[in-house]
Amino acid sequence: MCYTDDASPPVPPSNGGGIASHGDITLHSADGAEVMAFVSRAAKPSGVGMVILPDVRGLHQFYKDLADRFAEVGIDSVAFDYFARTAGSGPRDESFVYRPHVEQTTPEGVDADTAAAIAYLRSPEGGSVERVFTVGFCFGGSNSWRQSASQPGLAGAIGFYGVPARIASAIPQMRAPLLVLVAGDDFTPTVEFERFSEQLREAGVPHEMHIYPGAPHSFFDRSYTEHEAACADAWQRILAFVGQ
Repeated sequence: MCYTDDASPPVPPSNGGGIASHGDITLHSADGAEVMAFVSRAAKPSGVGMVILPDVRGLHQFYKDLADRFAEVGIDSVAFDYFARTAGSGPRDESFVYRPHVEQTTPEGVDADTAAAIAYLRSPEGGSVERVFTVGFCFGGSNSWRQSASQPGLAGAIGFYGVPARIASAIPQMRAPLLVLVAGDDFTPTVEFERFSEQLREAGVPHEMHIYPGAPHSFFDRSYTEHEAACADAWQRILAFVGQ
């Protein structure tokens, strides 16, 4: 897993807007699955929405906190869980045995759940957002990039620590621009990301990629004080990407 129960998202640059409301909700996927999710509504909404795709442990506290961080900068956000079809609902703390459930996920299921989150954000209840982005981490990073090919009208897809090889077959269908944020000391060699960037370029997929030299997997974490500059830069790049 990327983040322990002690991890927390870095604080973004604040617009002072704060959070209007937040809490747990249930999304209804196209196949009837009832998906655990967490929504955070901005007090000063910008018309932008963010769907958060977690790491392999699903919807745990880090991602609920991250939804709040996005709301604080005016972005209505929904984070969702992957495991409605095999694990039902329940805590996703460090005691959760996630690996068997990860192995049973499918791209189609993840895409359907992402679509349900997008539909929620576009509804009046979710903020009637005008532009929707996805952001993901590790397992969610690759899945987030793949939404460029899966979700009509998506404004952009952001990913940390994803594995490009998992989604290579989707590159020809990608339409939404990508933001690729790379930990330079991750278990996936940077040469694979450079190859990914070249494949995207050849396919005409608009994208930005930034490598953080020496940063470990899951560096985007407030407890990594030695990577504070990388965290701040990542936030700036996300907000600039969303603001384009």
